[in-house]
Amino acid sequence: MGIASAIVLYAVIWFVVLFVVLPIRLETQGDAGKRLIGTHAGSPANLRMKKKALLVSVIAFFIWAVVAAVIITGAISVRDLDWFDRMRPGSS
Repeated sequence: MGIASAIVLYAVIWFVVLFVVLPIRLETQGDAGKRLIGTHAGSPANLRMKKKALLVSVIAFFIWAVVAAVIITGAISVRDLDWFDRMRPGSS
């Protein structure tokens, strides 16, 4: 795996983890009872984005390390994922 591939893989994993972590412990303005004029009641009251970004970075690094290790070592290949035997012998 090249350096560009590793960076792209980390970025994809980072954004997937971000979208999973964003709604965790989210308090909306409607929940807090402090809705600002011109905003939706479902808007976040206190997002704490720096803390979430740090948490996402740490989690994404560990997931990336596992995925990168699997890719580099070849522990799981495409043939391992061919559950319906659609790959002919000798083709990759």
